[in-house]
Amino acid sequence: MLKPQVHQSKSSQTLFLRKPFFHGRARSASFPVWSRPSFQPEIKYRNIKATSSSSSDNSSTPTTTTKTTTTTTRITTTPIPDPTTPTPPTATTTTIVTTEVVTKKFISVKATLTVTLTVGGFLSHIGLARGLDDITDLLGQSLLLELVSAELDPKTGEEKEKVAGYAHRSRRQEGEIIYETDFKVPVDFGEIGAILVENEHRKEMFLKEIVVDGLPCGSVHHSCNSWIHSKYDNPAKRVFFTNKSYLPSQTPSGLAKLREEELVTLRGNGQGERKSFERIYDYDVYNDLGDPDKNLRLERPVLGGKEFPYPRRCRTGRLPCDTGSLYEKRSRKHWYVPRDEAFSEVKQLTFSAKTLYSVMHALVPSLEIAIADTDLGFKYFTAIDSLFHEGIQLPPFKEQGVLKALLPRLVKVMSSGDDVLRFVPPETMNRDKFFWFRDDEFARQTLAGLNPYSIKLVTEWPLKSELDPEIYGPPESAITKEIIEQEIRGFATITEAIEEKKLFILDYHDLFLPYVSKVRKLEGTTLYGSRTLFFLTPEGTLRPLVIELTRPPMDGKPQWKQVFQPAWNATDVWLWRLAKAHVLAHDSGYHQLVSHWLRTHCATEPYIIATNRQLSVMHPIYRLLHPHFRYTMEINSLARESLINAGGIIETSFSPKKYSLELCSVAYGKEWRFDQEALPADLIRRGMAVEDPTAPHGLRLTIEDYPFANDGLLLWDAIKQWVTDYVNHYYPDSSIVQTDQELQAWWTEIKTVGHADKKDEPWWPELNTPEDLMGIITTMVWVASGHHAAVNFGQYAYAGYFPSRPTIARTNMPTEDPSEEDWKNFVRKPDSALLQCFPTQIQATTIMAVLDILSNHSPDEEYIGEKMEQAWAEEPVIKAAFERFKGRLLALERTIDDRNASSELKNRNGAGVVPYELLKPFSQPGVTGKGVPYSISI
Repeated sequence: MLKPQVHQSKSSQTLFLRKPFFHGRARSASFPVWSRPSFQPEIKYRNIKATSSSSSDNSSTPTTTTKTTTTTTRITTTPIPDPTTPTPPTATTTTIVTTEVVTKKFISVKATLTVTLTVGGFLSHIGLARGLDDITDLLGQSLLLELVSAELDPKTGEEKEKVAGYAHRSRRQEGEIIYETDFKVPVDFGEIGAILVENEHRKEMFLKEIVVDGLPCGSVHHSCNSWIHSKYDNPAKRVFFTNKSYLPSQTPSGLAKLREEELVTLRGNGQGERKSFERIYDYDVYNDLGDPDKNLRLERPVLGGKEFPYPRRCRTGRLPCDTGSLYEKRSRKHWYVPRDEAFSEVKQLTFSAKTLYSVMHALVPSLEIAIADTDLGFKYFTAIDSLFHEGIQLPPFKEQGVLKALLPRLVKVMSSGDDVLRFVPPETMNRDKFFWFRDDEFARQTLAGLNPYSIKLVTEWPLKSELDPEIYGPPESAITKEIIEQEIRGFATITEAIEEKKLFILDYHDLFLPYVSKVRKLEGTTLYGSRTLFFLTPEGTLRPLVIELTRPPMDGKPQWKQVFQPAWNATDVWLWRLAKAHVLAHDSGYHQLVSHWLRTHCATEPYIIATNRQLSVMHPIYRLLHPHFRYTMEINSLARESLINAGGIIETSFSPKKYSLELCSVAYGKEWRFDQEALPADLIRRGMAVEDPTAPHGLRLTIEDYPFANDGLLLWDAIKQWVTDYVNHYYPDSSIVQTDQELQAWWTEIKTVGHADKKDEPWWPELNTPEDLMGIITTMVWVASGHHAAVNFGQYAYAGYFPSRPTIARTNMPTEDPSEEDWKNFVRKPDSALLQCFPTQIQATTIMAVLDILSNHSPDEEYIGEKMEQAWAEEPVIKAAFERFKGRLLALERTIDDRNASSELKNRNGAGVVPYELLKPFSQPGVTGKGVPYSISI
């Protein structure tokens, strides 16, 4: 109640205090006071001078607070002079005392914060900063929280006052610290839409979640799972919205500004070098793979642009190299990724920068000392077998036990205390020691092995290159009709084989041939363009028919090409085995550079950047995609640091060597299309399926027993149905898709910035309908989960015994311009020729160690459909849809087991055959050869 009223001019000052409420251990409560007097028009004033003072007397109960405010106002008035009166008017002062009594009703609520104990965070470090942080905890001022109303004040149209308080440390439980604080929230505060958090410590901390209890609507959850920077690093508070999802048009009025401000923060300004605690997402080209400052021989072209098209990576803002402004300096310590993209500490203990770094900088030097000759190959096949039995004794390391800790599966400690590198036999070798020698296994793995993405149907004859014949020689293949019909006589003619869809090919001819002359100038490697043809037998298995190897004109010599066939005489049998080794090296390189790195890791990074820059965390599509992006940027950063960099593991151990990533760029320019990354579209593109509405999945497979496609389509359908249910809930009609500004900006940025070198391609899907959105999201989810699992987690099982998939071929075929002495050596000792073609001991053991690491599931792996996100669980329709999704995945597990047990499916069942389990959704930790994580997490 306000008494009495005072008449003031419109220019008078209104006392309007705006400050947050503080409770608990913060500071005494204070409230805004707004006194608005009316105006008396009949009195004229020239000048009004107002000064105010106020005093308050507060008393409160658990539910009601009464506040009395006394305001003393002195008003000095000077009447307008009357020109007819000689005496000037006298100024008068009026003192008016205004008393306002405001009664506020409150409800008591409690906020509980769960902070995860971390090695690098404030809870476990030592030193001065830890001591100061302990004092902060003891004072009960660990975290400052401000509750944000989801509603604007209906009277003012402005944001309501935030309710603030300090959280104090309450208790410790396994692996976590619990903080608590109590608030008194005005009853007219409305729903809590967000919480601002300020970390008062000097170290970052990992905030898992905030739960607010005591509200009329029940508990309010804020899933955080985020690193909170110290206010001493950045004074800006972090904002955490509730788990309720909102499209932009549905954003509560009190949160709209915060929603946009958070996106602006995440985008950054594109300036300066990024700091480790920041959460800024921006784009850059791949200009940090080379290291010309260290050695000019390590200079590599920039990937991304007209000459070498490529997806974009996350910008780090490091300084340009001293030797050229096109390149970015390589960090010796910190490789920036947005802070919340980093590995969890469980992940760091099982796979981290230290692990890969140690393989390159600890294990490899140790092997070089142990082996001495870095160019030395294996002299005998028994020496290869000894890697799994005796192992390699490593020289003493300066820190005893380090290698054992980093590679516990591989490094054993002998009774003498020495470290021994001893590999675990892969499952393929356990089941059949000679599996790698068999032609049927060579063919079977194109359908149920590590790279099921390359096999294609032959649709035209004769085979012909599309390369310039002036540079690369005659385009016609040396594989003739007569050669093929000799191999398939009794089954079909070449025309019948093509018409009946029985002829298939691995084609690495046009992609590799332009690099043959370049690669052959490098030491310790060679290269061909290759074609390998297979015939589909009546049993549904593939039989290898021929291998063609081609060398373009070079060094004054004409084009060379030769066709190799399975044979029944000793010389041609060994030539066939050598030709297979070359093809397997080609397939290994293509698998690692294109099927794996380019099509999953590299292509997905722009999706992650755009999602964080354009979709609010409140956006339902952000919450759908978020688990599928976990750790991908971190693993990609580690790849740039140690795997795909100049002089890294790929360059030192794969046939294209220093041209590996350049070749990858060519493949991106020629082959990558978003619309064909969906599994059904990929199968149709390769001729491995045709559309058939009457068939399961709407596709009829060209090869019925195609384990990757059979299992993959079931997983694809499960993902598609889950995405369809989710999208339909939030987008019941096309107009909502079209008017969603965040969604449209997201898709535009992916096309025009993230994949800028493909921005003008006509094949990009439109985004106008819910069906368009379902297709886009299903493709992204498939690539991050099923596609990646199929090409990653079988690496040790299928390539751990390296003769089955050598990563490099070091010598030319004995029939290519041989000297008399070379040919005699081959005829006398052909197994030595094969061993010389295989990787060196250093290359083989390094790759085997890396494949073991990359095939490993960490203990905190999150498998697709296993764990429901909290935001999904709080929406009944989405929760029910997820439960159906999980049920379909459990059914898929049983279906795969049944298929592997069927003796009729000979591409996944038979003597010594490893069951195809790469697309089984769930797994235990370790190297298991199965399990589909949500994301590209390794």
